[in-house]
Amino acid sequence: MIRYELWRVISLALKVYEILLLARVVLSWVSMDRNALTDFIYRATEPVLRRIRELIPALMGPIDFSPLIAFLLIRLVETLLYRILFGL
Repeated sequence: MIRYELWRVISLALKVYEILLLARVVLSWVSMDRNALTDFIYRATEPVLRRIRELIPALMGPIDFSPLIAFLLIRLVETLLYRILFGL
């Protein structure tokens, strides 16, 4: 029972972070004035995206693939944690 509740909390946190990443991608496509919400989204996502950019050089020119890689890493972490918690 505790493992299931822990899984639900972890899964929810990862889903929320995915939504923040998606919002960050959309914000990069549109020009919006800065406000508290956009500042929060950038502050929440930039540490992860910056580390990915440092590890993976910009091979594709001006296209930033760090959000895509972050999505893939979140899925990997989610799968690994599920297998650890439920022994699959």
